[in-house]
Amino acid sequence: MAEILIADDDEGVRAFLDRALTGRGHSITTVADGAAAVEAFQKKTFDLLLTDIVMPLMDGIALALKAGKDFPDLRIVLMTGYAAERDRAHNLDALVDAVVEKPFTLDDICALVDAALAAKG
Repeated sequence: MAEILIADDDEGVRAFLDRALTGRGHSITTVADGAAAVEAFQKKTFDLLLTDIVMPLMDGIALALKAGKDFPDLRIVLMTGYAAERDRAHNLDALVDAVVEKPFTLDDICALVDAALAAKG
């Protein structure tokens, strides 16, 4: 079981991921934006950050950069529905485990989460 933080401004995506990953035995915390994610990191230790790239207040790239600096063992998976944002994320290859395009399937996201957590060792 892993502690996973989900940051996405779409309530439906948060609920889908929460149900899917809780069903696989993980402990999930969800937030609606990057600023709330920073606050969550101050309260709890997470194994994985699953974040949308495009969010209000602090986008997923800024969040990944901050979280990766502050928590070097954190695994990070970015989600996006925008091709241009996916291109921006390619500059983060050393920091980010994966970038997944929306919409994704339950099997796709679970496989990416499993792979990212396995990389943690």
